[in-house]
Amino acid sequence: MIYLDHHATTPVDARVLEAMLPFFTEKFGNAASRHHRFGWDANDAVERARKQMAGLVGAGSKEIVFTSGATEANNLAIKGAAAARRGERDHLVTVATEHKAVLDPIARLQHEGWRVTMLPVNGDGLIDLAALEAAVTDRTALVSVMAANNEIGVLQPITDVAGIAHRKGAWFHTDAVQAVGRVPFDVEALDVDLASLSAHKIYGPKGVGALYVRRSRKVAIVAQIDGGGHERGMRSGTLNVPGIVGFGKAAEIARAELASEATRAAELRDRLLTGLRAKTDGMMVNGSLDARLPGNLNVSFEGIDGEALLVSLDDIAVSSGAACTQAEPSHVLVALGLTKDRALASLRFGVGRTTTAAEIDQAAAKVSDVVARLRSMAPA
Repeated sequence: MIYLDHHATTPVDARVLEAMLPFFTEKFGNAASRHHRFGWDANDAVERARKQMAGLVGAGSKEIVFTSGATEANNLAIKGAAAARRGERDHLVTVATEHKAVLDPIARLQHEGWRVTMLPVNGDGLIDLAALEAAVTDRTALVSVMAANNEIGVLQPITDVAGIAHRKGAWFHTDAVQAVGRVPFDVEALDVDLASLSAHKIYGPKGVGALYVRRSRKVAIVAQIDGGGHERGMRSGTLNVPGIVGFGKAAEIARAELASEATRAAELRDRLLTGLRAKTDGMMVNGSLDARLPGNLNVSFEGIDGEALLVSLDDIAVSSGAACTQAEPSHVLVALGLTKDRALASLRFGVGRTTTAAEIDQAAAKVSDVVARLRSMAPA
């Protein structure tokens, strides 16, 4: 199998696993145990990882809150900010192409009485900043716009979005899961208030994530999980020490290798696109190619049955959308204006750290052959 689905998850880097292993066995302490060496060692490891995470995103270590993953981080950011500002403000702004881990918590808040503005995107997947400015008011508590889309890889103008939010006194949250570790992401330079992060997208373990919470600007979210006051009262629960250690190591590696890896991934992505275009007509790239993650390619094919396309690619691991929503056409592609059939006949490629040029060439040839065969079998 050729694995080209690195937006869904990434394999744990061998260096990450090596760092984690001792914390399953001889260093198994609870980081909240304050009276013996086992707990001290665990706590020291967590704080070291916190600094490694902070270094990757340009934050202070006390601004990193560990969670069970990015879905929890998104819920904590959105619901926690709403709870903190309830009474003074009653409005939320987000974008139609957000991940379900953002859209669903906002839908829950809307059900509870919050007013919500859902902004559309242009055909290239980018938001209209003028429309955003018109939507944000003095009653807006939070603006949530993802840094990089998980399906089409489009990079939103985060600094501009943050500026619009802040001019009206709103806090700004970004789901930065796909951006962090793949492109430069600095919370200070971008002026972000809240940012959701995930380990398993940067060659760390599954089941651990983090939320960046800005200490200035009086950003103080309300905890959504109570029971001991861990993580400075923002997220109670025994910490996943091995996972956090792995997250920290993965962040350290990503920071060191980001520039070289981004260049390599972009070259392989462009090689894949060139190979597909050389042999396949009726193909369209979904989303902007200019403002895009270096390793992302999302294309759709005219006149192809989507299910047959995926089934036929039996030796290439790709997807037609987010890993958690594949039964229906992608809401992201529909928001771009694609028809249901065209959206279903789409492939998302995610180039990763272990991807080779030979695999790219093999994938381009296989996809082109499958598309040609399915078209030859289709009724006129």
